[in-house]
Amino acid sequence: MEGIERKSEEQPGLPKAFVCRMKEWLSEEYPLFLASYQEPRTQGLRLNGLKGDLAALEKVCRLWFHLEPVPWTECGFYYGEEDRPGKHPYHEAGLYYIQEPSAMAVVEALGVEPGDRVLDLCAAPGGKSTQIAARLQGKGLLVSNEIHPARAKILSQNIERMGAANVVVMNHDAQVLAQWLPGFFDKIVVDAPCSGEGMFRKEPKVRDEWNPDAPLQCSLRQQEILACAALMLKPGGRLVYSTCTFAPEENEGTIEAFLEKHSDFLIEDSAKQRRGFAEFGPGKPEWIPGGKRKENQRDQKWQETFRLWPHQIRGEGHYLAVLGKKNISEDKPGDEIKISMKNRVTAAQTPGKKREKRGLLCRDNPEGEKAFTRFCQEMFAAENGKRQDKPQEAEEIHDGGSYLLFGDQLYVIPEGLPDIRGKKILRPGLHLGSFKKNRFEPSHALALHVKREQVNQWANLDSQGELVIRYLKGETLMAEDGVELSHPDASGWILVTVDGYSLGWAKLAGGRLKNHYPKGLRWV
Repeated sequence: MEGIERKSEEQPGLPKAFVCRMKEWLSEEYPLFLASYQEPRTQGLRLNGLKGDLAALEKVCRLWFHLEPVPWTECGFYYGEEDRPGKHPYHEAGLYYIQEPSAMAVVEALGVEPGDRVLDLCAAPGGKSTQIAARLQGKGLLVSNEIHPARAKILSQNIERMGAANVVVMNHDAQVLAQWLPGFFDKIVVDAPCSGEGMFRKEPKVRDEWNPDAPLQCSLRQQEILACAALMLKPGGRLVYSTCTFAPEENEGTIEAFLEKHSDFLIEDSAKQRRGFAEFGPGKPEWIPGGKRKENQRDQKWQETFRLWPHQIRGEGHYLAVLGKKNISEDKPGDEIKISMKNRVTAAQTPGKKREKRGLLCRDNPEGEKAFTRFCQEMFAAENGKRQDKPQEAEEIHDGGSYLLFGDQLYVIPEGLPDIRGKKILRPGLHLGSFKKNRFEPSHALALHVKREQVNQWANLDSQGELVIRYLKGETLMAEDGVELSHPDASGWILVTVDGYSLGWAKLAGGRLKNHYPKGLRWV
């Protein structure tokens, strides 16, 4: 059938047009590139620094998995083909995030510091957002946005599993955010939707759906997203653009088109000095279709962008460009930077209703406020043995933010977050729990956020024992079955841990632990 894109005869499973392009561009390197598709895909996990010291996490994970360090990040590791980290209780406790190793380089290039305001513009499923959150260490603000509602829900779940507090999950088009938050962020990640050529080995479905027109179509969308991101970055800020494709239209071509329209941006040359980045190949300006710049001008600049090749590193195919936004003082006198956006969204067009209540915790629910106060007093450890008298003083869960009530759902929103009325938000911060009549019920997100040493009452389960599996399946446990309790005679809410790491809630009464592990997360 002449009209159907045929697979390459030299490499079954790869589209013929893709193979022809790569053979032309790579020349003598092509056989090595092609041979990489005979190798098994790389598999990695990234330890979660929000759960504790990285060295301690590595030590405990090495008991069960065969780990080898990823060169470009201190928290990343390859794991063995025989390992199944996604089926281990540590995964549910958020000790690590399963992530393709090349993808870990994006946040490393961003250089996040505690206190930064960071935007992950195309964030689902959450690998880069959770890595950023770990770098922030609870200080600053992360806005994680995903335009597709179903994927945004998965993003929110992953952020909660990793125990992050200062993260807001949104579901907006980039243009809406650009109007709302101009010049707001110190650092931005644009892990752009792309044709996915670098994932052909890992994701056969992406390979099967590829077509020769996809790179150009994706590039046009990528340029729109980058233009919005540029508006939201502070002068002096940093933006990392990344894709998981080899297509120059989506990589060097997209960056060249962006720089031609944004004279206030430049390619940074400092990223090359970062850990492990010397292993990455340089950009390929000579591949840009219809490139306009002179070769000698382009070559020097593009040496500072990165191509991650599967035949050169243990990872899948990626592209990275680190862009800096000039400070106003760096611009030449009289050089006015003009930025335009088509189809700008006005505030009146922004969906949503005023639902949140600021100020007092529970203005219309004094009994609920009392219930929350009692929970804090009973649950959280206090210095010098003193109990907390007010919920505002429970620093373990408050940490500088402010309370926000959405209906009967209580959150702590991060410090520095602008007015969120009218915005499509899945998670405005750390979800503390819900009010049910005169009761307060803590959330699963809160359980995964706090640590065992912060609470007064806990029940510990062995990661290799039967009890933890029963808990993850939603079963009721009995203390007499061998559950390790902080206080055997305790009652009420109790934090369930696995090998000391937070896993969820139970309610203890008469030696019986009623299971409150979320139904949608239970093992089957």
